[in-house]
Amino acid sequence: MTVTADMAVSPDGYVAGAGVAPGNPGGDGAEVLFGWMHDLASRRQRQGLPGGEENRDSALVREWFDATGAVVMGRTMYELGEEFRGDDPPFRTPVLVLTHRPRPALVREGGTTFTFVTDGIRSALDRAKAAAGDGNVDIAGGASTVRRYLGEGLVDELQLHVVPALLGDGDAAPSGRGAPGGGPSRWSGWSNHPSPPT
Repeated sequence: MTVTADMAVSPDGYVAGAGVAPGNPGGDGAEVLFGWMHDLASRRQRQGLPGGEENRDSALVREWFDATGAVVMGRTMYELGEEFRGDDPPFRTPVLVLTHRPRPALVREGGTTFTFVTDGIRSALDRAKAAAGDGNVDIAGGASTVRRYLGEGLVDELQLHVVPALLGDGDAAPSGRGAPGGGPSRWSGWSNHPSPPT
């Protein structure tokens, strides 16, 4: 089992634009950071939707979905994406949501269950590992959640997906510098999105 984190990032180092808020979950100008994923066949299939582009990016996202047995995310990421993800989120795995606000688990279509964890990042990770079976645990974000896991040395593999768009401001990508754990034990690489045609 590997604890992973995959993040889309601009070449100037931002994982979200300024002004993140309900109705603007990626922040100002950040739709380009995530837009490359939304029309991929692999993502659409996960939500029971037809069509989509079948290319290297779609294969990469399919590989991530297939390898992931559980997901951890912060409360803000959960809340900002709740409406967008709808009743049939693409995860199809247990999702552990870090929060200070206890609430009952939320079961969605397709096998996604959101469980709200109030006793810290290590507890959420332990629960995700127990739920993941033979799959990986992905620290989905947001950036502050990934920073916390990197800071504790709990991420085995970090992959940054560089999207060719400059944001100029926003939420900076986690660096791992100055963190007690020093970052992931392995950088799995960089990829550019959308991928150039083959």
